[in-house]
Amino acid sequence: MTKIYEVALERVALPTAAWDLTSFLENAKSQIQLWGGLLLMLLGAVGLVWGGVLLIKKLMATPQSAGQQQGWGTIALLILVGGALGTGGWSLINTIGSGGQKTLEDLGGGSVLVQTVGHALTSGVLG
Repeated sequence: MTKIYEVALERVALPTAAWDLTSFLENAKSQIQLWGGLLLMLLGAVGLVWGGVLLIKKLMATPQSAGQQQGWGTIALLILVGGALGTGGWSLINTIGSGGQKTLEDLGGGSVLVQTVGHALTSGVLG
């Protein structure tokens, strides 16, 4: 080996190749999150554009064709959800899922039920 090659090997940290199941699944998880997030962002952009198209169509519609157009609620939701997914992607869905996980854990632990019954007893609702 040449001296330059030896010095380069000392300075450049080569990635370690782990060939175990745990590393494979961790890498697969991160790759699926990346691809899924990009897909969600793409779908959000499509929803945002389609919501804008429907908005323009609704505003330009004649009274006779107004019944065939999408409703204002649908257009607003397309724009809001499309914009949220277009900018948030995986992190937005992950945050929403984390909130659902917390709620399920609270329900599973009984803390929500105990607090609700305790509040009902102390407020005089049940007697």
